[in-house]
Amino acid sequence: MSTKNFKPQSMLCQGGFGKVYGRWIEETRFPPSVSSTDDSSSEEEEEEEEETLVVLSDDSDSDEEDITLRLSKRPSFSSPKSVTLPNSNVLDCPNCFNPLKKPIFQCNNGHLACFLCCIKLKKRCSFCELPIGDVRCRAMEKIIKAGLVSCSNAMHGCKQSTTYGNKLLLHEKVCVFSPCSCPIKDCNYIGSYKDLNNHFRGTHKQSPGEIMSFVLKRPRIFGLELDVSDNNMVIFQEEKEGDVIVVQRFIGSPGVYVTVSHIAPMVPGVRKFSCSLAKLKQYSTLRLGLRVKNIQKPRSQEEQPEDDFMLIPSYMLSGDHLKMQICFGEEDDFIHMLGQ
Repeated sequence: MSTKNFKPQSMLCQGGFGKVYGRWIEETRFPPSVSSTDDSSSEEEEEEEEETLVVLSDDSDSDEEDITLRLSKRPSFSSPKSVTLPNSNVLDCPNCFNPLKKPIFQCNNGHLACFLCCIKLKKRCSFCELPIGDVRCRAMEKIIKAGLVSCSNAMHGCKQSTTYGNKLLLHEKVCVFSPCSCPIKDCNYIGSYKDLNNHFRGTHKQSPGEIMSFVLKRPRIFGLELDVSDNNMVIFQEEKEGDVIVVQRFIGSPGVYVTVSHIAPMVPGVRKFSCSLAKLKQYSTLRLGLRVKNIQKPRSQEEQPEDDFMLIPSYMLSGDHLKMQICFGEEDDFIHMLGQ
């Protein structure tokens, strides 16, 4: 074999194979651009991979999320929308009619019951007799947890919203916008106590009957009728803030009960009064210190006063008219007269 025409393998690599090898190295370092058609198809494949839904379940009873949904790529949704329920009764237990709260249970037919009702019903659904008390209704629990309900006094100016149930009930018990009724006969106005003060001052300033203004620590003389007519009330309004106070009389077997009440809700943050109340007679005077109770509407004549009244005994009554004196003060101004 002649060695004259022999070419080493390395020399052959410099030919076609060498070109291919060099091109492979170049494409590896600098990948060529792919056509638009290839781009769209590859992106669709990536999106399909990215939108894979992973569900992680948790059967614990903690207040944290029971089910966590994770998307490797968050889809674009429109902004969250508020949902309005025409009636909050759908959030109440259908058995005891109290607001639902965790844990909430359901039977196989989907009927709901709160935890206490499951015990009372001995874990038998009241609608279909199927077992109930073992399967939680997680969907309703999430609705209860996330839902916000406006205060029932929203029409009177309250802007508070809270979760339905105990929290809402607790708020409404201390809501300063609780409705108060105008004490004037045949007036149907109802509003918050501040609005009531303005209404009374603007609408009933010239109303017939005895409507008296008062200033703190200044005694006023007034009269109450003892006949069976409807004239059993005297209305006072404080000159500065406009608070409305009513003095009412109730006739009982041992004598006459006299009550003093501030038309306002009994909640924190609302002004409170005390008073010195006296029954005046020619040779004797009966005087008593009272904390003025906050009430949202005048008492009916059928309502028996409990412990916030002055009892005027029968021997101090004469004729059909009571001559009395009253002096208003802040909540603790007349506390020394209460025997405390």
